[in-house]
Amino acid sequence: MEKIPVEESVGMVLAHDMTEIIPGKYKGAAFKKGHIIRKEDIPRLLNMGKEHIFAIAYKDGDIHEDEAASRMARAAAGQGISFSEPSEGKVNLLAKHSGLLKVNTEALFEINSIEEIVLSTLHSDTLVDGNTVVAGTKIIPLKIEDQKIRSIEKICSENYPVIQVMPLLKLKAGIVTTGNEIYHKRIPDKSGPVVIEKFRELGSEVIAQLFSKDDPHMIAVSIKTLIKAGADIILVTGGMSVDPDDVTPTGVKMAGAHIVSYGAPTMPGAMFLLSYINDIPVLGLPGCVMYNKRTIFDLVLPRLAAGEKIQRRDIIKFAHGGLCSGCKDCRYPNCGFGKG
Repeated sequence: MEKIPVEESVGMVLAHDMTEIIPGKYKGAAFKKGHIIRKEDIPRLLNMGKEHIFAIAYKDGDIHEDEAASRMARAAAGQGISFSEPSEGKVNLLAKHSGLLKVNTEALFEINSIEEIVLSTLHSDTLVDGNTVVAGTKIIPLKIEDQKIRSIEKICSENYPVIQVMPLLKLKAGIVTTGNEIYHKRIPDKSGPVVIEKFRELGSEVIAQLFSKDDPHMIAVSIKTLIKAGADIILVTGGMSVDPDDVTPTGVKMAGAHIVSYGAPTMPGAMFLLSYINDIPVLGLPGCVMYNKRTIFDLVLPRLAAGEKIQRRDIIKFAHGGLCSGCKDCRYPNCGFGKG
């Protein structure tokens, strides 16, 4: 730190808060640590009895915390991200619109491995509303070497984008509800209303629901019929266990689907099936989707709605965080379910 006469301090950076006391009216920080002294600040400082300030000594190549935070935010941000103005050396990254937050976690780790750097985010694959703060940038000291920020900018350019909010597509869904007991109207269908509501939550719609006996050929024909009708995602409910008369996976295969994963390391949702017919996702939904507030379906559907093609490794990664706590008052998506 350097001791500088107040009259010569314009452009200097305060090394500590400076308290102002107006008896009976005010006591607080008139100028905070990191504040850059302006010409108009000089009279107020003198009136506070300050004839000298302690300023942070800058070397060639040093930059102020506000500039550092702003540059990091700009480098890390992709589509759907806006910024706040720097405040006390911090910049917030905000969602421009509702959608699915995507974070390159490997790049995030590399960035934060650089000493004195902070870039923190919400969990990747979290559904967010517009204007939600999804990340923040900051440096630990009040100044930092420009070269460190250049290193971060390089990491971000090589892994672009590090942070983005993907808008959700308006999906047209088709449902195939299986089960002899439902097909013959012995019991009412309970899965359809649940699935329809899940799509409504994401701004999508179910364009048709077909009912099928526990017959793999009939299930396959129903899937193909819905694709011809314009569905760009198919949900097949019922018949997903390993009992001999549960033939839904067989029907999905007969429809020409490529099975990505049958079974998932999540609870509830272990008997989930993910497959594709060309680029159309065909999902086999276990019975828990009807009875549990949140299941693997809630983890997968937003990513599909964001246009992501899910691989088997994505399903496997659900294992860490894939156990739902079954809270009495569900806080999803503001919880750890599916966020390993």
